[in-house]
Order: sequence, then C-alpha cells, then structure tokens
Amino acid sequence: MQTSANSALPAHGLAHLQLVWFSTVMGLTGLAIAWSRAAYLMGPMADVVAQVLGGVAALVWLAIAVAMWRRTQRFPEALRQDVAHPVRHAFAATIPVGVLLLAALAVQYLGAHVWVDGVWAVAAAAELGITLWVLGRWLHEHREGDPPMWAGITPVLFIPVVGNVVVPLAGVPLGHLEWSMAQLAIGVFFWPVVLVLVLARRAAHSALPPRLLMSWFITVAPPSVVGVVSVILNAPLGWSMGFWGVAVFSLLWATQVIHRAMAVGFHMGFWAVSFPLAALTGLTLLLAERQATVWMPAVAMVLLALTSLVIGWLAVSTVRGLYQGTLLVPEPAPPPLRPA
Repeated sequence: MQTSANSALPAHGLAHLQLVWFSTVMGLTGLAIAWSRAAYLMGPMADVVAQVLGGVAALVWLAIAVAMWRRTQRFPEALRQDVAHPVRHAFAATIPVGVLLLAALAVQYLGAHVWVDGVWAVAAAAELGITLWVLGRWLHEHREGDPPMWAGITPVLFIPVVGNVVVPLAGVPLGHLEWSMAQLAIGVFFWPVVLVLVLARRAAHSALPPRLLMSWFITVAPPSVVGVVSVILNAPLGWSMGFWGVAVFSLLWATQVIHRAMAVGFHMGFWAVSFPLAALTGLTLLLAERQATVWMPAVAMVLLALTSLVIGWLAVSTVRGLYQGTLLVPEPAPPPLRPA
C-alpha cells in the first residue's frame, strides 16, 4: 500500500498498525461464507469449517479493534496521518464491511436476532458515512502542500465505494430489502466511476507502486458480490452468470501483476486478494447450487480449494511477519507520480 515513511512516529510496532489490517477480517469472513455455501456439495463438514472460520474472523476483528484503540491512545498522530493520507484513509471502510460480512454469517447460522439486526444497522450506517466522507474529499478545494488528487485514485477506493453492495447480504434476510437496495445502488452506480478513474490514473501516471499492485484484485469483488445479491434476489440466472463472467475476467486480468508484486516481499497489501477471491468462490457455489451449468460444481470446488490455500498462505505469512518483525514497521516512501 502507498504511504510515506514517517520519522515523526516512534519506532514502535503499534504505531504502524494501519487500518489495512481489518482487511484480514474481510478475507476470513468471506472464506467462511464461501464454505457455508459448499454445504450442499460437502455436507455438514462444510458448515463446521464455516462456523470455525467465522469465529476466528470475529476474534481477529476484536483483537485488531482493541490494538487499534491502544494505538489511538498512545500514538494519536498516527491515526491523524492515516486519515489525511491519500490512500490509507480509504481502508477505514474495511472496519464496517468486515462487520457486515460477519452479520451475514451470523444471520445464516444464528437467525435474525435483534442484536444481529442492530449490529447490521450500525455497520450499514457507518459504511454509508465513510463512503460519503471518502467521496467528499474529491470535492474539497486543493490546498498548497496537499498531494495531487491522482495520488488517491487507486483500486483501494473500491472498498469504501463498492462496499455498499455488501449491505444486502445480511440486510435482505433481516427484512430490510428497501434500504439494502438503496445502498446496493450506490455501490453499483460508483463501481464503474471508480474503475474509469483508476484506469485514467494508470494511463496518465504509469503503473501503481509495487506495494499497491495487489489492490488490482479488488476489481473482482464488485461483480462477485453483485452477482451473489442477484442470486439471493432470484434474478434471472443469465444476469448472475454475466456478473460471474466479469468477475472471472477481472481475476485473470489482475493475475498479471502477481510477479511484480511478489518482488517486494510479503506485506499486508497482499490481503487485497482474499475477499475478492472468496466472493467469486461464493458466487460460483451459488450458481452451482442453482445448476446454472453442468460444469459449475467442478469449477466451484476448484475455486474453494484455491481460495482456502491462498488465504491460508496469507494467514501463515502474516503470523510469520509478526514473529519476524517485518510487518509493523514504517513503509517506504512511494515513487512520485509521473506521466505514462
């Protein structure tokens, strides 16, 4: 992820615990939801795996939230720098999006309890507020010393903007169809807007910095989640297959950056692949269950295995990075924007 080195911050790991860490919750919960949708193929074992993963994801969210609170108390300047940063501020959306995904899993296994409804409502409102805040920055008057607007136009913007399409996953089964559709429409409307802006930035200012390359995988998430919602709403399978096709193409498109991304070593930006891949796997499993094509079940199982391996590797690499002290450190300054 793009950032500048901060000599003003103490060389303490907690000072460098950035909002991107909440993306681990999105990946783990997305994988849990995918496993829950594999139950019709694999039986009760898939539900057990899903519930264990969901529990781990909830604990991870809580642990990161506590650590982030301690960081705010000890290093308030670090949070102010994150909020002011042209890229890092958008990761604030990973907090409510992770909660929305946990709410979707909770509805599936615990039912439409009042507390689940309350958690969903707070998270949906927070996601809407963060979207307004992020997009509002586009309208601010540029002040001397501020980074150019293009510096913040990266695929990371898909998280707050298109994160609204996650709202119906729990909102529809909770009975909030109308509000869910309202937030879904916000994400669907701004999805192509952000994509055009990101491609325009790419054309005008060359490739993304190496530490942001894996964020191209976030382009897989919007069509995948919208496809899932279309299945939940019993839309024609042709529509759902169309979104699936866009998601698969986006995945194949993004794989072209892996080699360059790996050259800089593992960092938390690699988690950008986790939720998009899990969302595509979940959509594929739903389409297989609806018998969209005769070959969809086989593709679904391959994707489930691949997603599980990838997220397992991400988890192991994260634990290893924490143990070796290579993650909670200042990040290198990004290269300056330059014409393509």
